[in-house]
Amino acid sequence: MTIDVEAARAETPGCRSVIHLDNAGSSLPTAAVVGAVKDHLDLEARIGGYAAATEAADRIDGVYTSTATMLGCSPGELAFAESATRAWWAAFESIPLGPGDRVLTTHSEYISNMFGLLRARELRGIEIEVVPDEPSGQVSVDALTGMLDERVKLVCVTHVPTSGGLVQPAARIGEVLADTDAVYLLDACQSAGQMALDVTELGCDMMSWTGRKYLRGPRGTGMLYVRSGLLDELLPPLTMDGVGARWTGPMDYHPVHSARRYETFETGYAAKIGLGVATGKAVELGLDAIETAVKSLAEGLRSSLEGIEGVEVRDLGVERSGIVTFTVEGHEVDEIVPWLRSHGVNTTASRAPSSRLDLGLRDIPAVVRASVHYYNDATDLDRLLELVADLAGRPGTTP
Repeated sequence: MTIDVEAARAETPGCRSVIHLDNAGSSLPTAAVVGAVKDHLDLEARIGGYAAATEAADRIDGVYTSTATMLGCSPGELAFAESATRAWWAAFESIPLGPGDRVLTTHSEYISNMFGLLRARELRGIEIEVVPDEPSGQVSVDALTGMLDERVKLVCVTHVPTSGGLVQPAARIGEVLADTDAVYLLDACQSAGQMALDVTELGCDMMSWTGRKYLRGPRGTGMLYVRSGLLDELLPPLTMDGVGARWTGPMDYHPVHSARRYETFETGYAAKIGLGVATGKAVELGLDAIETAVKSLAEGLRSSLEGIEGVEVRDLGVERSGIVTFTVEGHEVDEIVPWLRSHGVNTTASRAPSSRLDLGLRDIPAVVRASVHYYNDATDLDRLLELVADLAGRPGTTP
């Protein structure tokens, strides 16, 4: 199956007003996603929030069924969250960790995840160790294997970092961890929606992601996968209500035996419906087809950027994603991004303070991040390349 790009652009209103190359930030939603969100808000306005939730129960549950199809898991292994960060933290805080327990992570770990690890080092006495990279920039699975022992209780991996096009070998890591007692927590914030993901093939125990990026869902949405067989080994979530637990006696309670224990009653139902529609669209198109289209566009863009004198592509890795990062000699990233936007091209900046173990250690203050999706076409990329070539041809001048 291949992507019909013209059809994808026709059902994406934003394509008529902007060249959007910030899909790793927040993708343009389809008209169907926007319509689903508006329709539910209108329903709430007409009959009230509780009644609307009852009437739209099947549409609300659609996010679980479509996501379960996408990941090859059961709906009961999924929880809705307000963001990927909320999902990751909910998962992490429920993993029983104590003094002397070792947690392994990588140089591409996301900033909010690192805050969780550092906080746990302060409060729980865990030890944080960063697994070395291969020369390509991806994590060394051999090195990780050599670091494993009975004290390693958790391995955290960000599948695709926010600071570059690297794709970590997540499935290979899952294979290595399969025979250990370590929990495998995968951050799929940037890979969900642009790559085919199957939790069995990945071998992860828990996985978090957002709706707004490559899944093309509304902002304020995220999801968490928790392998059902792990639930009995986890601590109860820090925040629970009648959705996630049962008050079984005056002084007794029990979390529900599903990932729904991580949910609470109050949530954005309109956004939740929108995420279900967006995920269903990705499943309909086929994640393999989306991945092929995205990677092809990204590799073409990298190749063209490398042909412009004064431009340096900064992506690492053997396998690379739809995120393309670069710098332009003689120009600051904080000047380039707004200049591109003023010419109708959306990109963004990734900066070293948010990527201390990656950009920080590579001594790169910031990069321009252009992230493509299947609804982008050759005209979009040509316009970006034209503007970048113009800048590169006049180093040291104000854009």
